[in-house]
Amino acid sequence: MGKLLLFDLDGTLLKSDKTISVRTLAALTRCRNYGYLIGVSTSRSEQNCLSFLGELNPDILITSGGALVKKNEDYIYKAVFSVGRTKELIETAREVCGLDCEISIDTTDKHYWNYKTDPKKADQSWGDSIWTDFRDFSEEALKMCVEIFDEVKAKQLEKVLADCDGLRFSDGFWYKYTRKGVTKENSIKIVCDSCGISVSDIIAFGDDYADIGMLKMAGTGVAMGNAIDDVKAIADVVIGSNDEDGIAEYLESI
Repeated sequence: MGKLLLFDLDGTLLKSDKTISVRTLAALTRCRNYGYLIGVSTSRSEQNCLSFLGELNPDILITSGGALVKKNEDYIYKAVFSVGRTKELIETAREVCGLDCEISIDTTDKHYWNYKTDPKKADQSWGDSIWTDFRDFSEEALKMCVEIFDEVKAKQLEKVLADCDGLRFSDGFWYKYTRKGVTKENSIKIVCDSCGISVSDIIAFGDDYADIGMLKMAGTGVAMGNAIDDVKAIADVVIGSNDEDGIAEYLESI
């Protein structure tokens, strides 16, 4: 079987307007015809992620920062916090960061938030996300994100949530928490086992902190031209930005 092309979404496969360019889709179709598998690895929830992919129909879908993995139509990995532990995570975040801190939760089929300003009014990419005050939240969570402006509090929360894997996003003050050891790179190992390929068969594309691990482990790690410096520093290749058809230009050359 061919190699796996694995893409982060925001700042990578998606342009700034949250679409995939026609040229990139054509390049991906060409690669698929040559036997490459197409995969997406993102911190977004599955349902939110699918709203951007249109006709792409990836063979592999890694969502919620690695907590949910789908191969074609089948889930091959799911790492959830229990209902009780999810409640504890929310309560702990509020104790450390304040009762009014902004939180989002991914479940298997929904995305919840308690923001003071409705994000859907400013950005349609939020899709069918649901507002809640989280007071009586009673679902299993794949991922919790918390907005934390105080780095001291962020470190304190990371210390208290010892059973979580925490990571900050570069475009703001948001931190994601999944179960300990649940990362994009560990989910990629599961994909490799399921598909019978090696990590050396993967060409991975990314731009942010959460992509560093997968770019390091892939046979070829590709940083976008708009990537943060830490990503560019560990990448094997740096290409054009997400708004310059960097991915299409690269794929057309392989």
